[in-house]
Amino acid sequence: MRDRLIDWWRRRRITAPRVDRVERYVSQADLPESLPRHQLAVIGAPKKPKWLVLECPCGEGHRLQVNLSTARQPTWRLEDAETSPNVSPSIDFNAPERRCHFWIRDGRVRWSK
Repeated sequence: MRDRLIDWWRRRRITAPRVDRVERYVSQADLPESLPRHQLAVIGAPKKPKWLVLECPCGEGHRLQVNLSTARQPTWRLEDAETSPNVSPSIDFNAPERRCHFWIRDGRVRWSK
């Protein structure tokens, strides 16, 4: 019940969800089936991360995978991962049933208008 209420609140975008934990995993096979709400998962070696994985902050239950490897395009950057993460550029998930477009700045999700 508590999780449903949090998801409802997120979909209303009343407050900015926070991201306050970054966990590192060697490979995608090591990822848990469900990530905690406030966590980013970084896949790959600490000096050369490949992917950033997170549960979408909209609360609809879909998982986002963002490329951090400079070998592929487009590429995102993760900064200040240990304190208050920043991801740039924005993350834009666009599917027929929904669109989620946001930035992660100082550990907070900032929704696009």
